[in-house]
Amino acid sequence: MTKTMQAVEITQAGGPEVLQPTTRPMPAPRAGEVVIRLAYAGVNRPDALQRAGLYAPPPTASDLPGLEGAGEIVALGAGVSGWALGDQVCALLPGGGYAEYVATPAAHCLPVPHGLSLKQAACLPETFFTVWSNVFQRGALKAGERFLVHGGSSGIGTTAIQLAHSFGARVFATAGSAEKCKACVDLGAEHAINYREEDFVEVLRAQGGANLILDMVGGGYLPRNVQALADDGRLVQIAFLQGPKIELNFSQVMMRRLTITGSTLRPQSDLAKARIAESLRADVWPLLDAGKIAPVMDSEFPLTEAAAAHARLESSGHIGKIVLKVA
Repeated sequence: MTKTMQAVEITQAGGPEVLQPTTRPMPAPRAGEVVIRLAYAGVNRPDALQRAGLYAPPPTASDLPGLEGAGEIVALGAGVSGWALGDQVCALLPGGGYAEYVATPAAHCLPVPHGLSLKQAACLPETFFTVWSNVFQRGALKAGERFLVHGGSSGIGTTAIQLAHSFGARVFATAGSAEKCKACVDLGAEHAINYREEDFVEVLRAQGGANLILDMVGGGYLPRNVQALADDGRLVQIAFLQGPKIELNFSQVMMRRLTITGSTLRPQSDLAKARIAESLRADVWPLLDAGKIAPVMDSEFPLTEAAAAHARLESSGHIGKIVLKVA
């Protein structure tokens, strides 16, 4: 008899209300995978995009939302080494995190850092994989450089501020309220720019321009980002909350030797994600173990109230991460 589990599914494309409790068969691990009994799952923008019908999961992934979580390994697939039954881990997931159990490649798991709860650990993988691969690997941020992150109070933003500050960069961030700006400064930003009151282009140009910008806004921010960059600066795009299309004069890119790049995490190969995990374990997990950085937590919702968690996410009122309590 097939064992079942509680989960939350997307019943149709739409608003938060389309997230509904359901019962699904428990996953079984394929070769190289583990099954995790989740305690908590993180809530992220890609979950909301998938719910809205704008971000389809890969063909081999679960149709359930949820790209990160933390809990206990309860099953090992063929060929898995380095993990044992009962190990507590956090993991980047291909999907399926809004459920009691989830299968994921063992190479995408990381140990729960010393001193962090499973609730905190559940909020690490999606943002840390994204920030590390885009800011430090793709964007090549170096100590002493001027780094601007938009959406500084988001899960991505709070992670990027802490990591960039820890590695010696001068950090600037944009946010939409005095409370959010204060949170950015408290995390290590040299200057938090309230975009409702200040022009980030003017602020950065007065400093000599940004060497690196991490942006998830897109739209009208694209030409302004180009203006805010220093010569030889880099712009890394990871989302388009205001849309991906804009008129842009590329002569500045040529004349000032700018680099415009970007990536999305979910479509990358299992091997690429495993390599990011290895790098995180070597270079970032020691900072978490030592308590030098930690995820910023906003709010917790029961799994059955995933719709309310999405409403909180899309209100943009949150500071840091939103989490679902699974068990």
